[in-house]
Amino acid sequence: MAQILAIDYGKVRTGLAVTDDMQIIASGLTTVPTGELLDFIKKYTKKENVELFLVGEPKQMNNEASESEVLIAPFISKLRTFFPDIPVKRVDERFTSKMAVQTMIDSGLKKKQRQNKALVDEISATIILQSYLYNK
Repeated sequence: MAQILAIDYGKVRTGLAVTDDMQIIASGLTTVPTGELLDFIKKYTKKENVELFLVGEPKQMNNEASESEVLIAPFISKLRTFFPDIPVKRVDERFTSKMAVQTMIDSGLKKKQRQNKALVDEISATIILQSYLYNK
C-alpha cells in the first residue's frame, strides 16, 4: 500500500495531512503557502509513495458548492496534469475548520496558539483524511 495525501486547499495557505503506508492513521503533515503547493507536492511524491490525493470539497449548507470551489477546480486540473497516475477524490469538508479549533481547545492549547491559522489548516486536512478513512 501507499500513502493518501489530503489537501485542505485555501486561497492563501493549504493544509496537508497523510496516512501511514498501511492507511490506518491520519497525521498532519504541514501547511504550505498555496502558491508553493504544486512544487511541494512534486518534491513530496518523489520521496514518498502516494496513491491517492484527497481534496476537500467545500459545500454550503444547502449542499451547493462553496464560492471557493472556483479556486479549487483549476488546482485539481493542474494536479491531474502533473500526476496523471494518482487519482483525485473529493471529500465534503463542511465544519472541518470549526472541528479543528475545537480539537485545539480540547487539546489544551492556549488562545494565542489557537489563532495559528496554519495549524488550523493542517488539523482540518487531518480531519478530512480521518473522515475518509473512517468511511471507506
